[in-house]
Amino acid sequence: MNETLSKYIPEQAVKPVFELIVANQVHLKIVNERVTRHGDYRRGTSGKHEITVNANLNKYKFLITLIHEISHLVAFEKFGRNIKPHGDEWKYSFQLLMVPFIRPEIFPPNILPLLARHFKNPKASSDTDATLSLALKQYDAENDKNYIFELPYGSVFRISNGKVFKKIAQRVKRYECVEISSGRIYLFNPNAEVELLKN
Repeated sequence: MNETLSKYIPEQAVKPVFELIVANQVHLKIVNERVTRHGDYRRGTSGKHEITVNANLNKYKFLITLIHEISHLVAFEKFGRNIKPHGDEWKYSFQLLMVPFIRPEIFPPNILPLLARHFKNPKASSDTDATLSLALKQYDAENDKNYIFELPYGSVFRISNGKVFKKIAQRVKRYECVEISSGRIYLFNPNAEVELLKN
């Protein structure tokens, strides 16, 4: 297990993560990319704690996602099954489990202050924290995607489900885009990754 973990998370995090997995009797599965989620926790019918994490995440994102999912397990075990999935109990558990990892031996110096700020009140997905998300994405493998915020207004782009949009305006923190086929307006986070199309 340690050997497998060392392929996906920073070296200094392997031992404490392994201990968390053992202590919480987690059955960890590393799976192919799912566009809608980075990870998932469920209690299987046999009572086993099953956590899946996408294999394509960079090592920092993988670590945060894994701790996020273990925090669901810990919160449910401690506070019961009737809590909100990303409510106060989960936030408390996530903070408690994540703080020991927010160290310079594990995360790069440019990420540490962003993590410290994010974990004052963690969100359901670190992707909704655009500053942290963009900082983490610089450690991703190269790809041919662009971020919405980089595209000039009037650009036409495709998202992962094949739908095509045009970027038209900015609304506070998000970008207003019109779906070409329906004319409906959608809002995108600035760090959404899209495929730029030739106009």
